[in-house]
Amino acid sequence: MRSKGIIGKIDIWLLIIYLALVVVGILSIYAAAFNESHPDIYDLTQNYGKQLLFFGISLVIGFITLLIDAKFFNAFAYVLYGLSLFSLLLVLVIGSKISGSTSWIQFGSFSFQPSELAKFGTALALAHFLGKIDTDPSKFKTQLIAYGIVFVPMLLILAQGDAGSASVFIIFLLVLYREGMGGKILIIGIVAATLFILSLCVSKWHVMIGLVMLFAIFLFIIERTKKNVWLLTGILIAACAFVFSVDFAFNHVLKPHQQTRINIILGKEKDTKGVGYNLNQSMIAIGSGGFSGKGYLNGTMTKYNFVPEQHTDFIFCTIGEENGFLGCFAVIMLYLALVLRIIHLAERQRSTFSRIYGYGIACIFFFHFAINIGMTIGLVPVIGIPLPFLSYGGSSLLMFSMMLFVFLKQDANRMNIL
Repeated sequence: MRSKGIIGKIDIWLLIIYLALVVVGILSIYAAAFNESHPDIYDLTQNYGKQLLFFGISLVIGFITLLIDAKFFNAFAYVLYGLSLFSLLLVLVIGSKISGSTSWIQFGSFSFQPSELAKFGTALALAHFLGKIDTDPSKFKTQLIAYGIVFVPMLLILAQGDAGSASVFIIFLLVLYREGMGGKILIIGIVAATLFILSLCVSKWHVMIGLVMLFAIFLFIIERTKKNVWLLTGILIAACAFVFSVDFAFNHVLKPHQQTRINIILGKEKDTKGVGYNLNQSMIAIGSGGFSGKGYLNGTMTKYNFVPEQHTDFIFCTIGEENGFLGCFAVIMLYLALVLRIIHLAERQRSTFSRIYGYGIACIFFFHFAINIGMTIGLVPVIGIPLPFLSYGGSSLLMFSMMLFVFLKQDANRMNIL
C-alpha cells in the first residue's frame, strides 16, 4: 500500500522536542555572545546570527531528508561511513588545529569537524551490518566486525588529539549489548575504568593487594576446577598489568591539560586560575542563578564573559545563571524526553536497521547531554564535547539534525515495511 503524505506521518512530539531545544540553544547563544552594537539576533556577523542561519539550513536539509526514499540510508550506509573515514584521514593531512586538537577542516570562514560526520556514519554502518538477515550477533566474527566499525573511527579521532569526541564512540557498546552481544565488554569497560581511577587515587600496590584479596575470595567461592583456577589467574594477571600501565597511559597518552582536569575532578589538585578556571567559573555561574535565575540577558557572569567558551561547551552555564534551577530542570527534562522518545519509537520499528539506528542516535544524544552537563557542574572531566542543539557550532547542529531527521524518516516509513 502506497504511503500518503509521508511528511504528515512524522512523529510530531519528537519534532517539537527538537525545535524546542534548538530555539533554547539560539536564545542562549544570543545571551552568551550578546553584543550591544549588534542587537539583531539575525546578524550574520555574530555567532547567534550564524547559528540561526545553520538552523535554517538544517531545516532545509531535514525537509529534503524526509522526501528521500527511506531505503537510501540503509543502502548507502557503508558509502557514508567510508566518506566519514576518508574525512577523518583527510583532517590528519590538511586539518586546522583548534583548542589543542587537529580535528577541523577549514573552508574559508567555515570550519567542519569530520568527527561529527563519523558519529552519523558509524550509527548507519552499525545498523546496516547488524540489520542483515544473516547476521548472527553470537558469532565471534560478527562481534569482531561490529567492534571494528565502532573503534576504527574512534582511533582515527584519537590520532587527531581529540579524546573528547573519541570517547563518544564508547557509547555504541550499549547498542551492541541491546542487540544481544552480551555484557562482557561492558563489564570489562566498567572494571577497567574503576581500576584506572583507583590507580590514580591510591597507591598501585594497595590496588594490587585488593585484587589479590578478591582473587582469594572468588577462589574460595567458585568451584575450583583447573579451568576456573587458570581463568581467575589470567584475569588477575591482566588486571595487575593494567594497573601498572595506568601511570604510563596517564603520563604519555593524555595531554597535560587533560591530566590536570582529571586531577582536579579527583581532588588531587586545586586550580581556579589555570585549567580549572572554566570549571570553577561554570559552577559559580550556575550556582548564582538560584531557583528561578536572574532573568534573560541579566546574567552578570554571562554578560561580562567570566566563563570562557560559554557559547559552545559551557552553554549550560547561561541557562543556569539566567533561568536558575527551573531552567536547568526544564532543559534536562527536554533531553530525557528526546532520548526516551527515540527509544520508544525505535522499539516499534518493523525494520531492524531502523531500530538499531534509533538506538545508536539515542545513545549519542544521551552521552553528549550527560557528559556536557556533568562537566559544567564538575561531575566529570572537561573533555570538550558540545551540548546537542544548544551549543554554538554549525557542523554539530547540522549533523545532529541530520541524525534526527533520518530517524524521523525511518519511523514515518515503518508501516511500509512488511
